Amino acid sequence: MIRTLIVDDDFRVAGVHAGFVEEVAGFAVVGTAHTAAEARARVRELTPDLVLLDVYLPDESGLAVLPELQTDTIVLSAATDSASVAAAIRAGALNYLIKPFTTRQLAERLTSYARFRGLLADGRTLAQDDVDRAYRVLHDQDRTSAPKGQSTATSRLVSEQLRRAGRPLSAAEVAGELGMARATAQRYLTALAESGTVQMRLRYGATGRPEHEYRWSGA
Repeated sequence: MIRTLIVDDDFRVAGVHAGFVEEVAGFAVVGTAHTAAEARARVRELTPDLVLLDVYLPDESGLAVLPELQTDTIVLSAATDSASVAAAIRAGALNYLIKPFTTRQLAERLTSYARFRGLLADGRTLAQDDVDRAYRVLHDQDRTSAPKGQSTATSRLVSEQLRRAGRPLSAAEVAGELGMARATAQRYLTALAESGTVQMRLRYGATGRPEHEYRWSGA
């Protein structure tokens, strides 16, 4: 089993991500951490094989922690600026997955990482072809950056609308604000709820059937 530590400032989001990881064959979550200091302590204590690391931590940037961990790391973060991505890569991150993401997107990265790890696990001398194959395998499924039929840009627009609203919105309300079809807004909101980026619950009116409403979780 690939022993995985999840580092995220939000307790609930860390739990959602733990659920995602546990669904992937060959992976087990050994713990969570919610600050940079706790991440360092948990790595020393648990010696995980893999760390899933957020950038936005309350006491210190995850990018400052990354070089110290000496553990395979994949960054999971809402930080989309090029400086953060470049810093993560320079510090040794094996992959960088931007929130919001779906269960499938994380599972694809983890599966690729497991294959990469397997190629380098036996201690044998590698030829250049072996090294090239390991790099290809590590990012083999990165092309599938959004669920089929969805765009990353639109997903971020929907996320930003919820974040700015500061209150729960229905699919119809999001659609009206962004000028898209209600069914389209519903698809994106469902994917965001699956990823743990937004919270979904039922809204009950005076009459008629209840409808789903969505609140930004701060992931």
